[in-house]
Amino acid sequence: MPKSKSRKKKGSTRRSYVPQQVKKKPRKSPRWYPFLVLGLLALGVLIIVLNYMGLMFGTHGVASGVWLWGGLAFIAAGFMAATQLR
Repeated sequence: MPKSKSRKKKGSTRRSYVPQQVKKKPRKSPRWYPFLVLGLLALGVLIIVLNYMGLMFGTHGVASGVWLWGGLAFIAAGFMAATQLR
C-alpha cells in the first residue's frame, strides 16, 4: 500500500526559548498614606461647607467660587491619591 505524503506545516521554524521576566511586587504604601487620603477628602468637604456657610475669610458672608474650586481641588487630589493606595 502506498504511503501518503505528509503535509508540511507552514511556519514550522523553531523558536528560541525566552525565559519569563520576574515581576516585581508592588511596594506597599506607608502607614500614613490612608490618613493623607482621608485628610485631603475631609479638608475639601470642609472648605466647601464653610464656604457656603459664609465662614471663609475674605468672602464677607457670601459664597465664593474660588473657595469652591479650591475645595473641589482637594477632593480631586484625595481621589487621585486613593488610586495610588496599595
